Amino acid sequence: MTEQIKELERCWYLSPPWGQEIPPVEVNLWERVYLKASRTFGYCSGFGWSKGEWVYFIKLENDVILATKDEILTTGRMETNTVRNPAYIVGDRVMLVSNPPTTKQRLVLGVQVADRSWYYLVEWLSPMLVPTSLVCNRFSLVKEEDLVRVNV
Repeated sequence: MTEQIKELERCWYLSPPWGQEIPPVEVNLWERVYLKASRTFGYCSGFGWSKGEWVYFIKLENDVILATKDEILTTGRMETNTVRNPAYIVGDRVMLVSNPPTTKQRLVLGVQVADRSWYYLVEWLSPMLVPTSLVCNRFSLVKEEDLVRVNV
């Protein structure tokens, strides 16, 4: 069992603690942030849950980098944007359109904007499955039209 846990810890995205609330994000979408290492400014274009913490997608001039809350300083200043608000937020319950109706609900675990479209990070495979080499790929970024909101 310990080997299975170690294998899961090597995966990029891991589920939030089961049975607990997802911790709040430290940076708002479109918030201007300062990157300590490169001493430059960017803005948050998304975030996702990774290895027990939020990872933020920071848009620079022609690049997007990943950073944790310890690698950035928030400014509280929001950047103007022309992209509409995301249809889903972190924690929303959704189902994948392409899966049969018996498929279980999923949580939105991250959002990211790319090319003026929103993408949502959802779990593709259950974390309860026996670990294999494919377990690390159990998450998927999907577009809005690939999801259906579950009303609780």
